[in-house]
Amino acid sequence: MAGPRATGDTRTPAGIRTVRAGRRSLAVHRPDKVLFPADANGKEYTKGDLVAYYRAVAPFMLPQLRGRPLMLERHPDGIDGPRFMQKNVPAHYPDWIRRVEVSKEGGTVTHPVCDDTATLVYLADQACLTPHRWLSRTGRLHRPDRLVFDLDPSDAGKGSDFAAVRQAALLLRELLDELRLPSAPMTTGSRGLHLVVPLDGRQDFDAVRAFAKDVADHLAEAHPDRLTTAARKKDRGERLYLDIQRNGYAQTAVAPYAVRAEPGAPVAVPISWDQLDDPDLDARRWTITDAVDQARTNPWAGLASRGRSLTPAGRRLDGLRG
Repeated sequence: MAGPRATGDTRTPAGIRTVRAGRRSLAVHRPDKVLFPADANGKEYTKGDLVAYYRAVAPFMLPQLRGRPLMLERHPDGIDGPRFMQKNVPAHYPDWIRRVEVSKEGGTVTHPVCDDTATLVYLADQACLTPHRWLSRTGRLHRPDRLVFDLDPSDAGKGSDFAAVRQAALLLRELLDELRLPSAPMTTGSRGLHLVVPLDGRQDFDAVRAFAKDVADHLAEAHPDRLTTAARKKDRGERLYLDIQRNGYAQTAVAPYAVRAEPGAPVAVPISWDQLDDPDLDARRWTITDAVDQARTNPWAGLASRGRSLTPAGRRLDGLRG
């Protein structure tokens, strides 16, 4: 399937397509290279398709990326080839791409930051299928403004497996509502759901992860036959895993509207709570062919402005736990 070409795109004799991204013209190398081989429905997607998707979704995706260090999941030879998880910005990246140097044990890492459409298109040309974002922003790297619960089913698939994810999401939302914390669901494009809680950035990562662990433990204790916080798969049985490990310094979570390295090019898509009731919903419901349509519905309207402190919520949780 050839990628859509917007007005102003050109193709050179060498097979390099030039595209406009904001105020910049960027070269897309080997746009006809297949990154997603034909799936069960016979659909295949090229680098040109990937670039076209990220160009189109940029107005909705960039607010979820701006100011955040990224880890890039790159597949230069497509999803059937080697995968590279890239943190450091290579020397050949153009100087107009924003960077941030962050501390790590024994040194520092210079991450890319995606603040504009041109950067998003450039990363797609580098065969970055999936940007993974930090939960904090530059300038306040140790103070996350997002908390993420990762609802991971016991086995990959659809049907009853995803029904358990849906049920867990509703139970978690009910508890978060009791704690007076807003939350929003997102399909991961892979197996399960993320529940995102906006924070005001006052607590550090240790405090946020401790709170997330207390919430997950409380919910698992209330529903021991359905939910678990056991880190080892052998200890989970058929129970759904409430994963809170992404809530740590230098940890990342898949970015909203990011493409996943799976057959059919599924996308991690924010959804409304009403959409969670759809019996046909699963983690790979949207792909690069229709995720922009979903984005236009603005499923997380107002979420960014609803950041909360965890201090009152922690007191309420203590009261529930007795």
